[in-house]
Amino acid sequence: MNTAAIYAKEAKYEFLKLLRVPAFSLSSIGFPLMFYVLFGLVLNSKATGMSTYLLPTYGAFGVIGVCLYGFGVGLANERGLGWLELKQASPLPPAAYFTAKLAMSMLFSLILIALLFTLGFTLGNVHMSPLNTLRLAAILVAGAIPFGALGLALGYFIKPNAAPAVINLIYLPMAFCSGLWIPLHFLPTLLQHFAPFLPAYHLSRLALGVLGLDAPNAYWNHWIALASFTVLFLGLARLGYMRDESHRNG
Repeated sequence: MNTAAIYAKEAKYEFLKLLRVPAFSLSSIGFPLMFYVLFGLVLNSKATGMSTYLLPTYGAFGVIGVCLYGFGVGLANERGLGWLELKQASPLPPAAYFTAKLAMSMLFSLILIALLFTLGFTLGNVHMSPLNTLRLAAILVAGAIPFGALGLALGYFIKPNAAPAVINLIYLPMAFCSGLWIPLHFLPTLLQHFAPFLPAYHLSRLALGVLGLDAPNAYWNHWIALASFTVLFLGLARLGYMRDESHRNG
């Protein structure tokens, strides 16, 4: 079997594995959709433009959740069960395991985004050109890269039993402080100044920029920030990997 086929097969089974776990598949897709319906379509139905504003922010919220739970909780559990050691001892190319998780995160993110857009266009009176629709979807799916790296780092440092709680303690406050649930200008001034230090803020601003809701001159700053966060998280993941290797060999 050639290398490409191995990567494709590993990604396929990673996706099917998590699709068959309702605790992941239903929550990672269902919760962002539920929150969008509640806050974007029901409670703020009379607020002009709120359903449009919350479409990219809840899209970012959903993508981040998919990555943190798919990478972070998944890796922590597989480390605890010894599955990661078995993968490393097999003939599987080392990068195939992580590439499969990234592909899974992107595919789940794409499904979530498609459903979210359907709600926004049909029930939320959201209007976007086909080009902007594709741009927004591409930015959100690309967000799987930095947040997959964050999930990877967390997965190497947290224990399986504590993984969901620890990730919630990072994921939910980060989403709130980045303006994913409530527009950033409604938050206290202190949080508005703190938000740029969070990766979720930069993904959401890129997404909002597609709709003209962010300053155009900040476009590349957000990409640079996300790239920097990705490098940082991958470095932390590398440290976690080396720590595991030293424990196994030590």
